[in-house]
Amino acid sequence: MKTFIVIPAFNEATVISKVLNQLKEAGYKNVLVVNDGSSDKTGEILQRHGVHVAEHLLNRGLGGALGTGLAGALKLGADIIITFDADGQHSVHDIPKMIEPIKNKEADAVIGSRTMNPDGMPMIRRAFNFVANIITLILFRIWVTDSQSGLRAFSRKAAQAIEIRTNRMEVSSEFIREIKHKKLRLKEVPIKAIYTDYSLSKGQSFWVGVKTFYKLVIYKLMN
Repeated sequence: MKTFIVIPAFNEATVISKVLNQLKEAGYKNVLVVNDGSSDKTGEILQRHGVHVAEHLLNRGLGGALGTGLAGALKLGADIIITFDADGQHSVHDIPKMIEPIKNKEADAVIGSRTMNPDGMPMIRRAFNFVANIITLILFRIWVTDSQSGLRAFSRKAAQAIEIRTNRMEVSSEFIREIKHKKLRLKEVPIKAIYTDYSLSKGQSFWVGVKTFYKLVIYKLMN
């Protein structure tokens, strides 16, 4: 089965080469990076790596980049699509366990859960994540242990069914809503997050969380 790794990237020039090299060394050749309006040298670096690149002239946000990435991977013939953060937080060694439930026809969508293997996960991140899980449950009536995880896997069927309408951080909860709404089979697997000062700086702040919650409520009322 043809697996594509989709990476949303916005101003990731300091880390994107390391991430792409790790994927290449692990044997993942089908990589699509969505350069989401970066103003640094992310675009130049991507050209040197020879990966598939989708360009946004303006920054659309995480949701916009992932929507473009899923559509692009489907056009390139992907059977399985992995979403993978550009900040170095994910381990390439977790990808096989993400793919396995789809290959074995046990799931249509898989979420990599950091809270199922929380060693090294900062307490503030655990707290933010728990609150986000509760909000997702209240709004969309589905419980997951890590609603904000960036490491996900989708079968071709799931990727074709999922409709991404949000543009920014609220997309993580929107994925959960779509999985339930489209009656897709979901499985969570434990993953190990790699936390650095850089990856921690890219996460949600309190005020970003508040704005994300507001947007999710509006999304819920409109859908």
